[in-house]
Amino acid sequence: MNFDFIRHDVNEQKTKSRYRQLVCNNTTSQGNQIVINGKSYLNFSSNDYLGLNNHVEINKALQEGTDKYGICSSSSSLVTGYHYAHQALENDICQWLNKPKCLLFSSGFAANLALFQALGKSSESHFYLDKLSHASMIDGAYHSKAKVKRFNHNNIEQLTTLLSNATDSPNKLIASEGVFSMDGCQAKVFELAQLAKAKQAWLYLDDAHSIGVIGNEGQGSNYFADIDITMATLGKAIGTSGAFLTCNEDLHEYLVNFSRHYIYSTAISPAIAWATKKSIELIQKEHWRREKITELSTLFAQLLAPEIELVSTKSSIHAIIIGDEKKALTLSDNLKKQGIWLTAIRPPTVAINSSRLRVTICANHNTKDIKYLAECINKAIA
Repeated sequence: MNFDFIRHDVNEQKTKSRYRQLVCNNTTSQGNQIVINGKSYLNFSSNDYLGLNNHVEINKALQEGTDKYGICSSSSSLVTGYHYAHQALENDICQWLNKPKCLLFSSGFAANLALFQALGKSSESHFYLDKLSHASMIDGAYHSKAKVKRFNHNNIEQLTTLLSNATDSPNKLIASEGVFSMDGCQAKVFELAQLAKAKQAWLYLDDAHSIGVIGNEGQGSNYFADIDITMATLGKAIGTSGAFLTCNEDLHEYLVNFSRHYIYSTAISPAIAWATKKSIELIQKEHWRREKITELSTLFAQLLAPEIELVSTKSSIHAIIIGDEKKALTLSDNLKKQGIWLTAIRPPTVAINSSRLRVTICANHNTKDIKYLAECINKAIA
């Protein structure tokens, strides 16, 4: 049989309790519920942090965008796919984050690959990635021609040493996540920005899990410091689809001319772009959404049993470290029996022996939900 490794590798995943399979989400309405196979669950695995998915005003803007520009852009941005809706959204993002330029991408994964491959065209480029950086950042870096080094998580001292030893490189890029997707902890943004400036490096942050949630107007990491390059997805707190990348004028012009992911991809839906403008408007003015996440997160931490290992966070993401893959799966299944959808995160997404329950607390949850969640987790783990 051709490609014999396929069946072998899948069976090995099952043996290691790392097997993954698709489940169909039959949910049809906004809120904190998810419907799988006809059964309703309290959803604590969503990235809809601000509860904006299916928001009536965003839906209305989507319909308006469809009527004005159509659902499909029909070509790449450099042919005829760049619509006024895209331009207007980019301008809004630039004003929001106080950045000169913005580019839209189909996904965060594509944006990360595009950036690292464009800047890593030669071995004269040096990339320095936090060890907990997202898979798309790691793939982008290692599939480039740049020299890649990874520093221990949030270890500014080690990063400083690595940068100090790189005297032969004029092209240095520090890369990290603003909020780490599997832990919920934040990067040391201000320190990274200071170090980048001191070492004449650029700072690149993947703000997928920070944008909308962190900052007085949801600016993410740019609330703490001036970030050279920011990538953020639209499909999490922003509640639509796609991604954006902000940068200076020179890099913008370079990416438009040399980024294969940008040049050869159909532009994102102009209707989605129009809806995203409305979402960002809501994010900036509806501070209560971020305040509610903070309030409910504090309550959750207080209600958990003291012996439960909860990673410290100021984000929507709350990681409960379990360790063993099989045990994490069993706990997840037990919680489903109690009507709670809470996914077990296992290797290779996280390190071996650090499998966890990844709880996401969103603005559409309430106090009753959090109390029930904590009660069920305490019973399941005790």
